[in-house]
Amino acid sequence: MWRLDDERALVSTADFITPVVDDARTWGRVAAANSVSDIYAMGGRPLFALNLVGWNTDALPTSLLGELLAGGQDVADLAGFAIVGGHTIDDPEPKYGMSVTGEVHPDRMLTNAALKPDQDLVLTKPLGIGVITTAIKADVADVDIATGAIASMTRLNDEASRVAVEAGATGCTDVTGFGLLGHLGRMCIESNLIAIIDFEAIPFLPGAKSLAADGIMPGGSRRNLDWSRAILDAGSHDELTQLLVADAQTSGGLIFGVDPAVTSEVVLRLAATGHTAAKIGSTAAGDGAVILR
Repeated sequence: MWRLDDERALVSTADFITPVVDDARTWGRVAAANSVSDIYAMGGRPLFALNLVGWNTDALPTSLLGELLAGGQDVADLAGFAIVGGHTIDDPEPKYGMSVTGEVHPDRMLTNAALKPDQDLVLTKPLGIGVITTAIKADVADVDIATGAIASMTRLNDEASRVAVEAGATGCTDVTGFGLLGHLGRMCIESNLIAIIDFEAIPFLPGAKSLAADGIMPGGSRRNLDWSRAILDAGSHDELTQLLVADAQTSGGLIFGVDPAVTSEVVLRLAATGHTAAKIGSTAAGDGAVILR
């Protein structure tokens, strides 16, 4: 954060991803929504962005690149920020994302180190993106399942961010490649507390659990779980359940802590804007751990 004055500070982030769907414009929309998500996770408003592109000029036509960038522009138009330039390099594996700069009130910035004990934890999007995008790549996800995942990935976290800030949240992160377990685990370490998660309360995208049970699971989710074992008390939950909580997300939702007195209102406000949000657990005094119940 770079403080400009008492009312304004600048925040900046950068992210890019490889293709998660076949359609270039849709990939562009997903990548842009994923890139701007960190600004929303800080309680900020995006102002402008630079495109970041890796492109295989020998194998991929420039017309496809045009479709990709058009998808990014779709998200910029929707979110109300400007794309002011960018940089492209030759790359055998295509990649796309953005460096995004935004504005936040310096006294209302959300961080991943500011959860407090005795808060409820609210998750604003369902999990399962990693499983479903892996199934899409393997051509085993049906149209309805794929469509649901794309709708989730292209939904911005702007409304969720506003709800979190207005509800008095201070601790927040977006749930992306490190998975819910990894991102929340890091929040617990940084905030010096424990999170108690109710697995049955976690929303999952339609089809995610059944695909996972059939053996569809990205390598990133397995790596996330491996990292998390040192801080995870999984109780009687089997490895499949743990992998689902560790599932690597692309353009996932936000998770933040709020006073239990406002939890119901927060979830209702999110539902009214089309989010599949839920209270999935709570925080307590402790030392950097996640308990799965």
